[in-house]
Amino acid sequence: MDMKMADDASKKRLGRGLAALIGEIDQPVSSPAKAAVSADRMAPIEHVTRNPRNPRRNFDPSDLEDLSRSIRQHGVVQPVVVRRAETDRYEIIAGERRWRASQMAGLVEIPVIVRDVDDKTALEIAIVENVQRADLNALEEAQGYEQLIAQYDYTQNDLGEVIGKSRSHVANSLRLLKLPPEVQTMLSEGALSAGHARAIVSTPDPVALAGQIVDGGLSVRDAERLAQRQSERTGQDSAPETKSASGAEAKDADTLALEKSLSDVLGLKVQLAHKGMGGQMRIDYKSLEQLDELCRLLGENRE
Repeated sequence: MDMKMADDASKKRLGRGLAALIGEIDQPVSSPAKAAVSADRMAPIEHVTRNPRNPRRNFDPSDLEDLSRSIRQHGVVQPVVVRRAETDRYEIIAGERRWRASQMAGLVEIPVIVRDVDDKTALEIAIVENVQRADLNALEEAQGYEQLIAQYDYTQNDLGEVIGKSRSHVANSLRLLKLPPEVQTMLSEGALSAGHARAIVSTPDPVALAGQIVDGGLSVRDAERLAQRQSERTGQDSAPETKSASGAEAKDADTLALEKSLSDVLGLKVQLAHKGMGGQMRIDYKSLEQLDELCRLLGENRE
C-alpha cells in the first residue's frame, strides 16, 4: 500500500471515528479503565477556557440570556466537553455556548467530560459538532473548512466524508471566503444569507450588489437576477474592447456564466477561451490533493 492509499484509508477511518465520537460526546464514560481521562467531574468555571481554534465566533446575546435563565433554574443539563490544558485547567472542545451562559448565570463550577485528543482532532470535533447542530454561520463554517485544509492537508472530498456533507457543499462554502471583507461582515452578521452570498460571489462588484440586496430586502432569486444583470452589463461595457491587454477576446455574459457554473461544480477556478469553433478550458489548482480530486471527478482511472 503506497503512502497516498494509506493516508486516504486513515482519513476514512477518521471520519467514522469522529462520527462515533460525536454520537457519544455528551454521554458520561463509566468505564473505570477510562476514568483517568474521561470520567465526569465538576470543574471550577474559571479553570475552563475557550478553544481559540473553535470556528464559532458569534453567540446571539438573547439566546445566551435565555439559556442562562434555564441554567439558573435547572442547572447545566448537558456537560461541557473539554480536554486537559494543564493541571486542573481545561480547554473546551464542545459546549462553549453552555460555558458562556453558565458564567452569565453566576455558576462557580460546571460539569465536564474530559477527552484525550490532540489539536487536530479537537478542531475536527468542534467543526463537526457545530455543523451538525447548525450553530455556525456560513462564514464560520467556511473558515473552519479552510483551517482543516491549510493546517492538515485535507481535500474537499476528505472534508465531505468527515463532516457528512457533499464535496460540492464544501466547495460552495469555501467560495464565500473570496467575498470582499465588507460582504463577509454582512454575511457573518446575518444581513446576507449564504444563498445571497453565493449568488454574488463571482460578480464584478459584489459590494454594490450586497448593498442593494440588504437595502431592498431582496430574496435569493432576486439576488441571482441582479447578479446576472450586472455580469451582462459588464460584458456589454467591455464589448467594444474586442481584445484584452493579452490579446484575448472579451468574454460575453454566457461565457462568464458558464465559467461560474463550472467553478461551482468543480470547486476550482475555471477559465474559458474561445478560438473560432474551438477553444481552451483552464482549471487552476493549488495543491496535488486538489489535482487528485479533479482527476477523480473527471473519471480518470489511475493505478
